Amino acid sequence: MEIRNHTVVTEFILLGIPHTEGQEQVLFGVFLIFYLCTLLGNLLILVAVMSDSRLHTPMYFFLCNLSVLDIGFSSVSTPKMLANLLVRNQVISLGGCMSQVFFYHFLGSTECLLYTVMAYDRFAAICHPLRYTIIMNRRVCAVLAAGTWFTSSFHDTILTTLTFQLPYCGSNVVDYFFCDIFPVVKLACGNTLIIETVSFTNIGLVPMTCFLLILASYIRIVIAILKMHSAEGRRKAASTCVSHLSVVTLFFGPCALIYTQPSLSEVLVTPVQIFGNVVTPMLSPTIYTLRNKDVKGALKKLTGGQVTSEGGH
Repeated sequence: MEIRNHTVVTEFILLGIPHTEGQEQVLFGVFLIFYLCTLLGNLLILVAVMSDSRLHTPMYFFLCNLSVLDIGFSSVSTPKMLANLLVRNQVISLGGCMSQVFFYHFLGSTECLLYTVMAYDRFAAICHPLRYTIIMNRRVCAVLAAGTWFTSSFHDTILTTLTFQLPYCGSNVVDYFFCDIFPVVKLACGNTLIIETVSFTNIGLVPMTCFLLILASYIRIVIAILKMHSAEGRRKAASTCVSHLSVVTLFFGPCALIYTQPSLSEVLVTPVQIFGNVVTPMLSPTIYTLRNKDVKGALKKLTGGQVTSEGGH
């Protein structure tokens, strides 16, 4: 039996964003602003919903979950990316790399499942308005929300365990700006076929299943809206769905490009991934605030402004 003398990898080096020579400070400033806006926007939504009893409804309960996820999701890779841009701090420990892999896919999967739950909530509200409070009671909402977090944690514990059970005994240079499964497993010196197959199947299966369920919900919603006799009723029903559809598009768009198009050039993959990691979590609270009179009213109330709510549910 051949014995090979390898040094076991205890840390990785992240090469960062390619082709940024001389632009590091500008990119640092731009991404820092995006990150701070993400934190501020989502925190404001959390405070606004919790402080206004009119917003203690299923839709806003799930919106709070989404805000927590957006804060966490953007925090997985952005701080390290900022450090890399500012002081060229490219080294990340093995534990740090494992954490990035786990939390990136854990929070991403949870967000994916939560969008599906939010689509079901809109379906129940529009298609079964008289039974809505029974269908989406507090216990059901809590179970659905907890289910998204638990299912994702179980799913991504398996993915992370499989990824880092592989022997890493060669190069430790990750040709990316954060630790993701596919850039990391390229460095393994063992057979990576199993983890690559499992990862691609799971990462592709979860979003695709969620997307199909969301699509099915909105087909039913559109049919229900078209059957409404009141133009005002149709407008209100549609307006409650526009924000959700907008953030779903922003979330699934980058996912589809990255994980269904493995032949994408590195020039395109990195900007698409950065958009999904940095820009989308910032846009979600903006979209919900701009499109929702109740949230805007709660924010005005927080700042001492006059509130005239017309309802956004």
